Amino acid sequence: MPNLAKPNAVLWDLDGTLIDQTVAIVRCYETIISELGYPTPEPQAIRRSLGGPMASTMELFVEANQLDAACAAFRTRFPEMMYDGLEILDGALPCMEFLKHQNIAQAILTNKHGITARAVSHYCGFDRFAKVCLGNGDTEWNKPAPELTHTVLKAISAAADASILIGDSPTDVVTAQAAGIACFSVATGAHSEAELRNAGSTATFANLNTLLTELKA
Repeated sequence: MPNLAKPNAVLWDLDGTLIDQTVAIVRCYETIISELGYPTPEPQAIRRSLGGPMASTMELFVEANQLDAACAAFRTRFPEMMYDGLEILDGALPCMEFLKHQNIAQAILTNKHGITARAVSHYCGFDRFAKVCLGNGDTEWNKPAPELTHTVLKAISAAADASILIGDSPTDVVTAQAAGIACFSVATGAHSEAELRNAGSTATFANLNTLLTELKA
């Protein structure tokens, strides 16, 4: 695998990569959307829309004139339920610990609301390994804007040319490509390895344990 053994830095996506929080996320979307009088979306339709900013998912299900209110309601309600069913994905902490022992800088780069992302990172123990966690609302940019990726790289004093992004969605692939870095994808979210390869991922893995085995090789 190219540049897999010793990257300069690793940027982690959060949802679908390090954690599975879809139970709470889907329930919150369903609650807000149905309370606004719309049909309750199919859970898989919500899952496959994730990866971009919350508003990008919400606008698929509510009218434009209710979008701001729906997003504000989501931000209010989600903290009340965000730990329900939260799962740290198998291999997440071992991968982060291995990278730390290799003196490889790490950060979390997500489209989850930044305040929520940092709360989740602390709850899961990720902040022991990745001190920097930037998300929606922390800057003027969202993934896949390269300015956001370069802001994170600067924050951990890392160069793009030997850095990688580890994620689970086509949005992560586009994010990496836009910033000129490699993307290693894990099929632990809503997308298969084949879909991630077709999106242009540098390398794909079934899960983080498979990735960790390659890192240690």
